Amino acid sequence: MHRIVLSGLLLAVCSGLVRAEDTLEVAAPTDLTFRLPAVDGSSVELTKTAASDLTVICFLGTECPLARLYGRRLAKLVGVPEAKGVQFIGINSNQQDSIEDIEAYVAEFGILFPIAKDYGNEVADKYGVTRTPEVFLLDGEMNILYRGRIDDQYLPGRTRSEPQRQDLVIAMREVKAGQTVSLPETEPQGCLIGRIREPITDSSITFTNQVARILNNNCVECHREGEIGPFELTDYDEVIGWADMMLETIDDGRMPPWHADPAHGEFTNARHMSDEDKQTLRDWVAAGTPYGDVKDLPDTPDHTSGWDLPREPDVVYEMRNRPFAIPSDGTVEYQYYVSDPGFEEDMWVTGAQIIPGDRAVVHHSIVYIRPPDGSRFRGVGWLSAYVPGQRTLQLPAGYARRIPKGSKLVFQMHYTPNGEESNDLSKIGLVFTGREEVTHEVYTTVAVDQEFEIPPGDPAFSVDARLGYLPPNGLLLAFSPHMHLRGSAMQIFGTTDGERQTLLDVPQYDFNWQHIYELKEPLSLADFDKVEITATFDNSAENPVNPDHAAHVTWGEQSWEEMTLCFFEIAEPLDAEPVKKELSEEELAARQVKIDAFVKEFIEKFDANEDGEVERDETPLSLEKFGFWRLDKNRDRRLTVSELEDLARRKLNF
Repeated sequence: MHRIVLSGLLLAVCSGLVRAEDTLEVAAPTDLTFRLPAVDGSSVELTKTAASDLTVICFLGTECPLARLYGRRLAKLVGVPEAKGVQFIGINSNQQDSIEDIEAYVAEFGILFPIAKDYGNEVADKYGVTRTPEVFLLDGEMNILYRGRIDDQYLPGRTRSEPQRQDLVIAMREVKAGQTVSLPETEPQGCLIGRIREPITDSSITFTNQVARILNNNCVECHREGEIGPFELTDYDEVIGWADMMLETIDDGRMPPWHADPAHGEFTNARHMSDEDKQTLRDWVAAGTPYGDVKDLPDTPDHTSGWDLPREPDVVYEMRNRPFAIPSDGTVEYQYYVSDPGFEEDMWVTGAQIIPGDRAVVHHSIVYIRPPDGSRFRGVGWLSAYVPGQRTLQLPAGYARRIPKGSKLVFQMHYTPNGEESNDLSKIGLVFTGREEVTHEVYTTVAVDQEFEIPPGDPAFSVDARLGYLPPNGLLLAFSPHMHLRGSAMQIFGTTDGERQTLLDVPQYDFNWQHIYELKEPLSLADFDKVEITATFDNSAENPVNPDHAAHVTWGEQSWEEMTLCFFEIAEPLDAEPVKKELSEEELAARQVKIDAFVKEFIEKFDANEDGEVERDETPLSLEKFGFWRLDKNRDRRLTVSELEDLARRKLNF
């Protein structure tokens, strides 16, 4: 019979794919019994029983992102009808996971079925398991009825909005109905199990002498206490448990995270690990991860705690005076909060950073500047943004953003429920400088197309957009592409005298890593006749995170909708003389024809009540929330012909 003495479980996984070389030989079914020490000091035992008895064995870890997601899910799964009478046992085989780690995870997620510690990886080897989480459904005679993933919602670095197949639940249902399991084996997703090695004592490559320095230079920025890395890489005992997983993500190009093709552009914030450092890590793992001489251990680099700014912020503003409650599941519409900082003079900002109250549910946050009516203002009002993994844009000396006196700050909050109710109170910190220190004003503008429709099943649908206005004195500092789950690639081009130059190529866009690409040397916009983007979308069934490959997809704020958008950071010298190009009467007339055509098309498309103007609630949601207030000069909540002509001049680069 099965004898279990324990209450409590831990689940944690890390992103990764099973590869052929991961596979271990699975022992005969009669050899799947075990007896292991339990977390509470007792024991967990699995032996043969009646054939009708069912047991789910879960191989688990403690730290990776999928771990937290599936830990919460397994806690609920034991209560579904299909699991009635089914026994669950958890096994932790990771050498870096302590008993205290397991107990903390159990307490956080309230998981009640038992867990055992698999010291030496003996049971993991017996079952042929290389990754966590992987689950097994066994009958009482130790026959494997199902093995693999829990469901198909989470992939390495990618997430479906909901699972398309509940593999474990379906297997239990089919067995209880007397049916053969329709899909008896699936590929588990997660972290490689940290296995014990015998170090080579005379290895010339050690943790203290080389490896710690490589990790400090390339990884510890995020993989340290309090940062977004799901585990720390500052401690030897922790690092050796992640050694194989670390190599896999580096060899796959997933870490360090960076998505720009190095053939185009040079960027100050590029994350690149040298080929030499990669080989050093491979050699160290092959040598059994030796520690070395403690005297060689480098100091841990200094990192700012919390604020990634040149110094502590001068002021901090919260999005509102109380937290926002995020439900455990479902869709949360974008939330908008207005904060009044009470600025009585123009303020010049050299550093701005948003810190979310709960990183687990804040997908992104953007803070916009909303100037008072009639203020001179450039760009879309962008002040700062938070996106997981995105570094804070560092402005050069003398460069600053201007917040006009009397402006308000608008927080745009996008929340993604993760299975647990939570609360968020995000905040922004600002660093100021005096006007006399500023040589260049920095602002953000966009290239955007909102009028596309992606056909069902199309694997490579392209959408083009253009930067509407190129200031003659402007310098291009950085750009940040933005698409959603179907976004697969984006290129940025600058054209001069008919010759097109690639400024940025992101051949494998990743929704989870929305970088700001900071140019090493600013580009003069006077050198270009136009700046354009091409966004490519994969709406096919081959896109593993496609919410619905049968859908016609249009612009929208939620992740299952799409955006074609790229933000451009531009600087203009404050004291430069404006550059004006004299146009002939023929050129002015040709421009007016294009402006008139744009206005006519806009009114025909959106003027639902046919009164010759476009009211705010007649515009697309994206325009209504994103930029209507900037177009509506007289604040009467409607766009007149004159205001639409101004929009046309921007769109047409006039």
